[in-house]
Amino acid sequence: MNRLHKSDDTHQAAVVQNARRRWFLQQCGIGLGSVALTSLMAGDGFAASPDNANPLAPKAPHFPAKIKNVILLFMGGGPSQFEMFDHKPMLAKLDGTLPPPDLLDGYRAAFINPNSKLLGPKFGFSKHGQSGAEISELLPHTASVADDLCIVRSMTTDAFNHAPAQLLMSTGSQQFGRPSMGSWLTYGLGSESENLPAYVVFNSGKKGPSAGAGNWNSGFLPTMHSGVEFRSSGDPVLYLSSPEGLPAGSQRSTLDAINRLNRQRLDVVGDPEIATRVNSYEMAFRMQSSAPEAMSLADEPQHMLDLYGAEPGKMSFANNCLLARRLVQRGVRFVQLFHESWDQHGGLTSGLKQNCLDTDQACGALVKDLKQQGLLDETLVIWGGEFGRTPMVQGGNDGRDHHPNSFTMWMAGGGLKKGLVYGSTDELGFNVAENPVHVHDLHATILQLLGFDHKRLTYRFQGRDYRLTDVHGNVVKDLLA
Repeated sequence: MNRLHKSDDTHQAAVVQNARRRWFLQQCGIGLGSVALTSLMAGDGFAASPDNANPLAPKAPHFPAKIKNVILLFMGGGPSQFEMFDHKPMLAKLDGTLPPPDLLDGYRAAFINPNSKLLGPKFGFSKHGQSGAEISELLPHTASVADDLCIVRSMTTDAFNHAPAQLLMSTGSQQFGRPSMGSWLTYGLGSESENLPAYVVFNSGKKGPSAGAGNWNSGFLPTMHSGVEFRSSGDPVLYLSSPEGLPAGSQRSTLDAINRLNRQRLDVVGDPEIATRVNSYEMAFRMQSSAPEAMSLADEPQHMLDLYGAEPGKMSFANNCLLARRLVQRGVRFVQLFHESWDQHGGLTSGLKQNCLDTDQACGALVKDLKQQGLLDETLVIWGGEFGRTPMVQGGNDGRDHHPNSFTMWMAGGGLKKGLVYGSTDELGFNVAENPVHVHDLHATILQLLGFDHKRLTYRFQGRDYRLTDVHGNVVKDLLA
């Protein structure tokens, strides 16, 4: 018994000694342990330091970057490549006939069965620019910048339902909870704008994206790296304006008091979410003046509004494209535009006509405008959806099902070969025939242009290092200038 009591006394003494040691490291020397940890993390760009109070301050990538901003034009729903970018004369010739029996062997789709007939393209194609890229009659404005585009006709993905496929395109995973591409970018590079968020999101079209905010969430990264939704009409951000009658001085003093308390707690526990809170409060205060100015099209000349087809005060994809240019001009690192209207299981002909009327002019204008402003060499523009559509008809005679095996995306900007059409599909556009590019390969290539080795841009979480490309992905060097 005495031996047991002695053992208990020894254990209690050890607990007290450890507690005192923790207290000393936290509290003595102005929080010696916290200061040391914060200093080390700041040196690696992971936390704020006394000399660098902004946790989103610009950081250097692994090697010299070709670009520093990204504008992602996300056509949610899955645009049909057959009516837009991937001309298939054989598919037109075999319109209305059954596909070869072995084509659908083992194929999984929501509404396609062995009795589904082939559906020829609904619109004509012609060659454009010195590159001779074949582009649909639906896209005259995109076709006008053909020589600035890098068109990839051999994209492939793993998912054939909207939400998982959108998450894979946005985050590199089909599961919710992973950081989006924009979050990885701001985590790696920080931001060049002190008065606007590093990562901004716009929505247009019939509804929001199927995967919702999972497309721009920061996942396990600190929440300061999440995308911030902006609106193209009314207040840029909900609840940004101060309540009526609140003096600016009173708001500033209240914010200072709150932030002093937050910073005191941050010194003790070193929780990056507290730094996020401080940063978000300060950003929101500055945005009360900077966001309305950045989002106002009143100072845009009429010829620029006409170029995009933009109308001030209206919520539209055209307005969002023009606003995206204004934001990258002001140092915003990543702008993501969602236009969720492309899921044509039926009404393909009329639906595509309307979608292209809503988006084509602004897409072409964005590339031209960035080029005129001298911004295209440092900005990457990406156009595409989460997957493509089937060469077989769905239901009646005017619809296509989801198709992950092959689809088309295009990019424009610094570090890419211009006027390039890369990859190809088989005669019916069912499978990639040459130079497949998986979504993970696309992500690896984008990070390469931004100056990152995709295998080294990692974040430690739940005992292992995570990255945008997970354990996959290869840089598509053939796309690089």
